[in-house]
Parts: sequence; structure tokens; C-alpha cells
Amino acid sequence: MDAAQTIRNAVARVTALRAQTQADLHLHSATVAVKKFQALRFAGTYDDLLGSKEYGSATRFFLEELYSDKDYSLRDAQFARIAGALQTFFPQQVVATAVSLAQLHALTEELDHQMALVWTGSSSGTEARDAASYVRAWNTVGQSEERKRQLDVVLTVGQELDRLTRTPGLRLMLKMMRRSALAAGLGSLQTFLESGFDTFAGMSGKGQRALEFLGIIRARESVWIARLFASDAVTSESALRECLGKALLISVEN
Repeated sequence: MDAAQTIRNAVARVTALRAQTQADLHLHSATVAVKKFQALRFAGTYDDLLGSKEYGSATRFFLEELYSDKDYSLRDAQFARIAGALQTFFPQQVVATAVSLAQLHALTEELDHQMALVWTGSSSGTEARDAASYVRAWNTVGQSEERKRQLDVVLTVGQELDRLTRTPGLRLMLKMMRRSALAAGLGSLQTFLESGFDTFAGMSGKGQRALEFLGIIRARESVWIARLFASDAVTSESALRECLGKALLISVEN
């Protein structure tokens, strides 16, 4: 399957799931809760990196662009519109990154949707109950192999962005494309590409530092996947509440 069709299929699946969610008020609320909880969990897990000179920018990029609870519908619409011309409008290296991002978005939306279906009506709005609801939804949905694949695709996006920084002349090319991208209604996608490029290019140590960062992500996320699938729900809930507390502290300090 070519890049354009892969992106179209991914965007179509996300759009369908989003339509189902919007049609059901309770499901929509549950989906928002799941995504917000996951973003807070990520912020709490990487609170040390968020304050790091070496990894702060990369961690914020991952939090805002890959683990965020924000609405990506604008970027999705741009992906769908440009799918056919993607391979002529953007360099091949960028095309690979766009395909991985679209696949990640579809997989994440699918898993979030399934968790929201379980989550609906189970949360009392308290921190402790939300942690219990999350652990219950995670284990009810299961799909451990899909969770591992989700992490693999996240890391693939990071690796591809890192490779882009070592492509001669690509940053200048992205800058020159900015006006054309905006005129074509592709500002959101252009912003993601420029932000990702600058984030990874800005890490001292260049490729080695980026690999170290991605290694930290793999190690910590693998621990979380194993922990959430473990039979000890109490321990998982306690760890989640600790993460949530760290994330809320970060938001207060900022």
C-alpha cells in the first residue's frame, strides 16, 4: 500500500471513531477523561526530563504532539487533503514520518476509544477513582501486543525525526516550504515538522543524545505497560496517583 492510501485509511478510521464519540455525550466525556489522564501520566512519568536542559524540549514535544489530549482534527484534515500529493509536495524522508504519524494516531485513537467504552460511567471524578477506572479499562481492553506496537510506532516517529536532522539542506527546505504550505492550508502539518526537526536538532550530542532520549522513553513506557498489565491493581493505581500528583505540581509551577 502506498503512502497516500495508508494515510487516507488512517485518517478515515480516526474520523469514524471521532464521529461515534461526538454522537454520544457520555462516550465523549469518557474519551476526554482517558486522554487527559494519559497526558497527565506522561507528564508525571517524565517530570525530571521536563525540567532537564538536555531533554526538556524533546519531552515537551512528545507530550504535546504524541501524548497530548488536544484535538488533532485540523492536522488530520490536512493529512487527508494532501495525501495524494504528499510524495511530490514533501521530500521522501518527510513522507515516511507523515505515514508513521498517521498510523500512530489511528492506533492511539482506536485504543483510547475502546478504553472510553469501558470507562463510561465508571469514574466518580476523584483522583483515586480515576486511577482505578484507568487500570480497569486498560486491562478490560487488553491488547498487549497493540500496546507494544503503539510504543514502537512512537519511537519510530522519534527516530525518523532524528534522521531528518541529519539530512543535508532539509531544514532550509522546510523553511522555504513554509509559505507554500500555509497557502495550501497545511500550516498545522508544517508546524509539526518544523517543531520536530528543531527539537531533535537542538539536543546537544546530536544523534547520540536523541538515541539516549528515545531509550529512556522505551524503558519507562515498557515498565508502565508491564505494570498496568500486572495482576496487582492496587500497586498500579498507587503508581498512577503518584504520577498524577507530579503532573499537577508541574502545572501549578508553570
